[in-house]
Amino acid sequence: MTTSPAAPVTTVTRLTADALRTSRAELAALLVDIVAAGASLGFLAGLTHQEAADWWDSLLPGVEDGTLALWVSRTDGRLDGTVGWCRETKPNGRHRAELRKLMVHPEARGRGTARALLAEAEAAAAAAGVVLLFLDTETGSGAEHLYRSAGWTEAGTIPDYATDPAGRLRPTTLFHKHPQRPR
Repeated sequence: MTTSPAAPVTTVTRLTADALRTSRAELAALLVDIVAAGASLGFLAGLTHQEAADWWDSLLPGVEDGTLALWVSRTDGRLDGTVGWCRETKPNGRHRAELRKLMVHPEARGRGTARALLAEAEAAAAAAGVVLLFLDTETGSGAEHLYRSAGWTEAGTIPDYATDPAGRLRPTTLFHKHPQRPR
């Protein structure tokens, strides 16, 4: 009798400020790997571990004051993805939040990690009273398909919005979604 290997176990958890501090090195390594693989996340090729760690450190005030919510996914204990949303602080926009930096390690793609992270962030947004989520993603990226298939609505495209990691100007596609409150 042969036994098949156990399926990988993926968990998604929300990061506290303390967990962000203790996960800093892992998060920096994740970001460096994803940018090196060509993902357009606002960083250029050659991102160093220190630069990535400093960027994660810059998020601490938002996590501490609650305007930024972050989640990580771990598969069999290894950090392999993250997503966040940042709530608008202006009085007329506190009902909305921007989904930011959905990223999955290249070796973990195609396993449902991005969908799990996205679902967790959407559910938490709805539970927090967020009625509108929005995001932008590089036009033509694999993320566009993910967002469409997850019920996000395309709002339009902006040409020459940002550079990809290689420094080439690329358009971005804007999406929005009204998250559903859990029943």
